[in-house]
Amino acid sequence: MTSSPRPQAQDQDPFLWLEDIDGTQSLDWAKARNAETVQRHAQSARFKQIEQGLLEVLDSDDRIPMVYKVDTLYYNFWRDKAHPKGLWRRTTLEEYRKPQPAWETVLDLDALAAAEGENWVWHGADWLYPGYGRCLVSLSRGGADADVVREFDPVRKAFVEGGFALPEAKNTVAWKDIDHLYVATDFGPGSMTTSSYPRIVKQWKRGTPLAEAVTVYEADTEDLSASGWRDATPGFERDFVSRAIDFYDSETWVRAADGTLAKIEVPDDAVVDVTREWLLIEPRSDWEVGGASYKAGSLLAANFDAYMAGARELTLLFEPTDTSALDSHSWTRHHLIVNAMHDVVNRIEVLTPPADGQGPWQRESLGGAPALSTIAAGAIDEDENDDYFLTVSGFLQPTTLYIGTLGQGEAEPLKHSPGFFDASRYTVSQHFARSQDGTRVPYFEIAPRDLVANGRNPTLQYAYGGFEISLTPSYSGGIGRAWLEQGGVYVVANIRGGGEYGPRWHQAALQQNRLRSSEDFAAVSQDLIARGITSPAHLGAMGGSNGGLLMGNMLTRHPELYGAIVSEVALLDMRRYTQLSAGASWIAEYGDPEVPEEWEWIRHFSPYENAKPGAKYPPSLFTTSTRDDRVGPVHARKMHAKLAAQGHDTAFYENLEGGHSAASDNKQSAFMDALGYAYLWDHLET
Repeated sequence: MTSSPRPQAQDQDPFLWLEDIDGTQSLDWAKARNAETVQRHAQSARFKQIEQGLLEVLDSDDRIPMVYKVDTLYYNFWRDKAHPKGLWRRTTLEEYRKPQPAWETVLDLDALAAAEGENWVWHGADWLYPGYGRCLVSLSRGGADADVVREFDPVRKAFVEGGFALPEAKNTVAWKDIDHLYVATDFGPGSMTTSSYPRIVKQWKRGTPLAEAVTVYEADTEDLSASGWRDATPGFERDFVSRAIDFYDSETWVRAADGTLAKIEVPDDAVVDVTREWLLIEPRSDWEVGGASYKAGSLLAANFDAYMAGARELTLLFEPTDTSALDSHSWTRHHLIVNAMHDVVNRIEVLTPPADGQGPWQRESLGGAPALSTIAAGAIDEDENDDYFLTVSGFLQPTTLYIGTLGQGEAEPLKHSPGFFDASRYTVSQHFARSQDGTRVPYFEIAPRDLVANGRNPTLQYAYGGFEISLTPSYSGGIGRAWLEQGGVYVVANIRGGGEYGPRWHQAALQQNRLRSSEDFAAVSQDLIARGITSPAHLGAMGGSNGGLLMGNMLTRHPELYGAIVSEVALLDMRRYTQLSAGASWIAEYGDPEVPEEWEWIRHFSPYENAKPGAKYPPSLFTTSTRDDRVGPVHARKMHAKLAAQGHDTAFYENLEGGHSAASDNKQSAFMDALGYAYLWDHLET
């Protein structure tokens, strides 16, 4: 019997020193690489044209200012050239209907950052309900996941002096009432999980030190995180605490007034939603309960109180098929909007529960997306009425925002996003490739109408392939300007690991099956080549985060298929990923390299492990951010350093701020995106 290779000892890794994220030596190294990359790839006329085009899209005053309703007002967070950090602002619905609404500024983040000498990045606000008299504003330094929390008075438009405030940490906070919060934060040694998230939930009383907050729940150190919150819906007030065991498994309890906990008894991998009298359950694996069987990816409904009392009478609201999956759902006051995907194209139904809680739910179509487009709908205020927003978007169709009321006719157009490129010159098509094991893999192709299948078209293939995240058709003025208008073909691959066909599609590429993602991506590339769309010298690949890991594997496992590869904010060293930033939180996705049996299959999709001297790799660019406290900059640093030491053609850029998005404002976003596109244009033969 042959034992599997163990992870190499730390002293065998010559680039371990680059793991000192903020160390002087590491940062000096990163800055030197940045200068090299800027000189080589960010000085050309094409780069500057792409960067300017992207910035115009991001800063455009004609973008749709998406809003959310708070009490009687509609709030929006807006960035543009004059406000790079952003304005938090509000208006009335009457004003919002106008082409140019009058906005009232609630918080000017640029002014706040200047006054406090901080590079604040907006992380949102959590509102006190009912009443909306207070909110908790979260602000991040430089875009990191960690943030500070401050109590804010929306009437006075000012922070509350002496109010609730939390220092920088990966905080989870929620209102219990005006004088109490549920808080999960860094309370000191032992209060965080190995995944770097809070494991202790406390109830904090106004006017008392955080150190005196009362513990209401503790998760295990090896869990992912813990949280607590209150549903203050009038007549259905309930408190909850939850333990996230890993990325997909969790447990949720109802917390009574005396502090006792009653568990919602569902499978650990099920997603639950409690709204008024209803409990919705999404099992992620096949489930037998109450004498019935339900498929993974179904949507089930039960009366919440009856379920907690032991009844198991469930109504099947959605059942997946081989080509369909649940995308999302949203309650209005009297109805449930259910959005499903059929071969990655949406259809929406409105479900109405029976008035007495018994019997079948009524169903009515809200419509389907136009060909190869995406439609989405969600409630505006689920406690007040049945109003909803609906968006329609496609690769060549700028987003349109509609507003409507369920049961009162068609939704009416409210806002239209401008077109940032001439879409009439292009066409969208959907194709299906066959992966190595015979699986049918869909992909979208956006190409010129007069495309000639001569194998010479510069083509950019993009994918994510992880965490059950779906890539659906959507409009991007940036891709139009940076790729299509430059003469390229753009391809989105819906590979396994994503959520395009529900949990089964995701689970097919988990852990020991991770290579299915890269095999699917390779199959799409091979299909593009076989159809004469492109050829390896003209085919580029790009992906970020988990998609960046995918790019590392395409580089080391399928290098013959590509002319250049861009990997953004990626995991790459899978031997040490659990010890870097929040890496331990993804063991459920990738496996644990400290377990020998699991390392045996992890090593096959660890690009850092598999990079070899003498191999023929295409040119590669790795981009990252110093302030990314989720994946971290270490993976990209080490991968680039190793490839360069082995003599491969590789480039690197590390933004010194920006978090996991690698940018903290529109100007940085335009630069980082332009760098990736320009790098591909520099290397793909035309």
